[in-house]
Amino acid sequence: MTVTTTGGAAASGEPEPYGGPGGPGGPGDSGRSAGFGRSGRFGRLGRSGRRSPRSGFGLIGPRHARHSVSADQLAALALPIGDDGVVIGVGAEGRPAVLGINRPTPYDVVLIGGLWTAQVLALRTAATGARVAVETGRPQAWEQMVHAMGGGQNGLAVYEVGRVPPQGASAGTPVLVVRDCGMRPPRGRVTSGPWQSVLTLLPYLSPVAPRLVRQARLVGVQRISPDESAELGRALALPGRDVEALPTLADGFTLWCTDRDRQYVMTQPTDAETGLLGNPRRMD
Repeated sequence: MTVTTTGGAAASGEPEPYGGPGGPGGPGDSGRSAGFGRSGRFGRLGRSGRRSPRSGFGLIGPRHARHSVSADQLAALALPIGDDGVVIGVGAEGRPAVLGINRPTPYDVVLIGGLWTAQVLALRTAATGARVAVETGRPQAWEQMVHAMGGGQNGLAVYEVGRVPPQGASAGTPVLVVRDCGMRPPRGRVTSGPWQSVLTLLPYLSPVAPRLVRQARLVGVQRISPDESAELGRALALPGRDVEALPTLADGFTLWCTDRDRQYVMTQPTDAETGLLGNPRRMD
């Protein structure tokens, strides 16, 4: 039960709001109850003239019920550990497909597909704060993208084949090296390492593809010919349904393969990516 005194203040021990009856700045305020004692220092006085224990800690904040769960509900709580990275599209169930490019261990990726997909991956990787170094024999194909990102000052730089300098990758500045060197890319001077991943783009299944596929930890395959699909199916131990599906993939679709998993992903461009790179396409 709350008893109200003649001054209008509640006797429940709770301070009145500023400007309220009996509160500081309100009717009947004598100055002392507003938080200024005889010494003139801020701090609400109690009824006995002594300072309250909360003196100097400001006003009492709002009350909220405590957030708690029962032991049976703990299993429903989870943190998305390992789901950070670059969103490369959506999977068959419509969920985002995330590629962890920035890693503390060497990571090699081979993409047998079109330039458009490689450029989207480079653009989205740079958006995460990583630096992207492109080694290419066709710099004109990357020129528009470089200009859109500030002329190489905002995380993307283009180099001639064999001219990529050491990148100095670290946990604070991870690096993605994109090797766009045609069907027979030479051995690169800059290889994968801690916090430095390498993406090698192959337009088709070339004679060097088996070696690169064996070394890669992740392989992406877009639409290829039936003969290429049969050869790659043997190299990756793909089931028959995937071998038959690869020659029929639509633009923007990629089969991503690791040692233990396979996933079809559809890469959907944003409006900004469409304006810069155009619509998804397999052929360049």
